[in-house]
Amino acid sequence: MLLVIVIVLGLITGSFLNAVIYRLPRGISLMHPKRSFCPNCGKSIPWYENLPVISWLLLWGRCSGCDMPIAIRYPLVELLTSGLYLLAWERFGLPLAPAFWLFLSLLVVATFIDIDFLIIPDEITLGGAAAGLLCTTLVPPLMGETIWWKSGLFSALGAAFGYFLLWGVVELGKLAFGHYKIRCKTPQLMELVGRDEDVFLDLGEETMALSEFYTRDQDKVEAACLWLEILGERFGPGKLFIENERVIFLEKGSFQYHQSREWHFSVLPDDVALTAEVTEVLIPREAMGFGDVKFLACIGAFIGWKGVLFSLFAGSIIGAFIGVTTLLLTFGRSGGKIPFGPYLALGSLIWMIRGPELLSLYFAQLPKTAFFLSLLHLSV
Repeated sequence: MLLVIVIVLGLITGSFLNAVIYRLPRGISLMHPKRSFCPNCGKSIPWYENLPVISWLLLWGRCSGCDMPIAIRYPLVELLTSGLYLLAWERFGLPLAPAFWLFLSLLVVATFIDIDFLIIPDEITLGGAAAGLLCTTLVPPLMGETIWWKSGLFSALGAAFGYFLLWGVVELGKLAFGHYKIRCKTPQLMELVGRDEDVFLDLGEETMALSEFYTRDQDKVEAACLWLEILGERFGPGKLFIENERVIFLEKGSFQYHQSREWHFSVLPDDVALTAEVTEVLIPREAMGFGDVKFLACIGAFIGWKGVLFSLFAGSIIGAFIGVTTLLLTFGRSGGKIPFGPYLALGSLIWMIRGPELLSLYFAQLPKTAFFLSLLHLSV
């Protein structure tokens, strides 16, 4: 009977998590509208059409109002959540399982939002870190302790360790891979275009939103121009800098860049604001998003610093394997940003279920590995 209750609780929670996954990144309140609704026709979904998994099957995966297909991911999230709840219950029981249910719910929401939007909202990361601190204080065995303040202290240290560890990785990545260079075999036409309340950079067949580049105040797009045309005037050759709110052009003289011109975005028209012929463009980028940094802090608050190290290591291995496999299967055509949050979540799930045992097994095999490596070195 308890297992049935856990399974049903997981299904109901999964249904709620579907609403969080859809609404949170879109800025829609979880309280209004209170009922779930069809994103296509806006129909409010009655309770008998909102039963986890069952309603999707009875409706044949379609909205009863507009017949629009309902993504199969909705029942899959409900089944996934239910399965994870059951796994935590079987592995830990009381009093640990309810705390891990909360943690698992955060992992599910972070994973699917990151897949869809390449972000993990602060409500999940920072709110999750606070929830982890509270849970470990109320349930000290989460940190392997019996005293509440020691457990809370280790939780806070785990969160801090996770944050600063990945923050260091992000900063080192910015130093090493902070830009990527586009070299044009022949001069390409580049335009700066304002539309949909954003500014876009059109270069050949590529269109890039400037808002995606400016994660730091010092970030800017740089381009080597044969000529630049702006507000009906033509300049060049020279070097163009596109910052978050302004455009700077250094016109090249006989010996050096000797004449600087600057325009603020507010004085530029809404359509084609700038046209240039470029030979090289330098685009700023981050090695990793700061949402991942805060997400690892959330993970550390629930499973401590050892779990942080394991999650980061395991997530990196899994992510690298999947990334390389995808590149091979698509013959190198699967470009674009890769969400790291799902791999961190999977790494932390492995730690939660079997991490300490795997770590013990690894260190038990380490002397043998070192021995064989020594023999290999001597033979060489």
